Amino acid sequence: MFAVAYIIIDLKGELVMNTLLMRRARLAAAQVAAVSDGLDPSSTAISDLRLWRLREPASRRVYSVVRIRTKGGTVGFGESGHVPSEEIVRGTQIIQGKAATSYEVLDRQLTVTPNLQPAINMALLDIVGKLAKAPLCQVLGGPTRHKARVMTTLEGATDAELVASLRRNAEAGYRAFIVPLPAAQWRNNGRQFAKAVMDRLDTLRSAGGDNADFVLDAAGRLTAGDAGVIAAAVEHSHLLWFDEPTPEWNRKVASRASQETVTPIGFGRTTRAGDFQELLREQAIDILRPSVHQHGISKLRRLAAVAEPYYTAIAPFHEGGPIATVAALHMAASVPNFFIQQIPAATNEKDKAMREHILRRPEVTLKDGFTSLPSGPGLGIQVDEDALPRYEERPA
Repeated sequence: MFAVAYIIIDLKGELVMNTLLMRRARLAAAQVAAVSDGLDPSSTAISDLRLWRLREPASRRVYSVVRIRTKGGTVGFGESGHVPSEEIVRGTQIIQGKAATSYEVLDRQLTVTPNLQPAINMALLDIVGKLAKAPLCQVLGGPTRHKARVMTTLEGATDAELVASLRRNAEAGYRAFIVPLPAAQWRNNGRQFAKAVMDRLDTLRSAGGDNADFVLDAAGRLTAGDAGVIAAAVEHSHLLWFDEPTPEWNRKVASRASQETVTPIGFGRTTRAGDFQELLREQAIDILRPSVHQHGISKLRRLAAVAEPYYTAIAPFHEGGPIATVAALHMAASVPNFFIQQIPAATNEKDKAMREHILRRPEVTLKDGFTSLPSGPGLGIQVDEDALPRYEERPA
């Protein structure tokens, strides 16, 4: 007998868990309950929160690292984007004294601190995994796989720079690459612009060979006309998908672009959780692209469950730091409709050194376009707290 999954929307437009997610949530809850049974409840109470705002020396990527400690001494780490000071104060007030195992309840209470919420969610889940003495993906009901496919964004403004970036990243183990559009002179560019896009993809395909796959990233900048022309023109390139061809708020246009091309369409990296249902319902989306920094692990898993009945895969957007990378891989290992994970490649030596200083062992080990999953308790990482102040962003 087949299980039936229902999607429900409440009066505020918030996503409510469907039956598929409820089953996984019950499994995760059972795991957490098993952890809590042998513990002094006071030992899991949250005692303090600390945050470091970091900036990479070369890429200038900005991300915030959060450390949460329980009264029993267990420490968890998380990461998100820039967090305003007022959110740190408010978030600390909300979680102070609460049980770290109440991560789902706290995740909903922290909607008033949207920038801090994802990092706290990761840190609490890191603590839960450590208490369970198991990798986080196992606590969450996985693993559904034993390795995860990864991709990275090519850097450069010219085709020659992009080819050089491709070769560096291919040598590092990547086999899938996000390609930015060429610079556009006008709002409506027509077939000449489409030809420049095709020439870029053909050049990269020639440099990457048969083992390379590509995602074309429009970053939501195209008009409906240009999006349609380019989507049709690149069909011969067999892209993994065409990312954000038009602004997400124009769902009718996005839906038309999706229906008029065989190239899959990806959306979602800047979308609020409540808007994903509309993208799915309008059939405007083939690949779901929620941001790791914007949603955290719990919400990403809920979004994956919402997308699953629509036969839509999830490929989270991520351009942050190493802790969120590892958190995203645990999410990848705990949902069945994961496709591929975006990981920022640190090609500059200063950025590489920073990431190596933050984590005492590599965040990922790449081979033929895949990475193995973290195997230690919780997130399975060891953060060097002494290294964090060295890369802290100083006030102007």
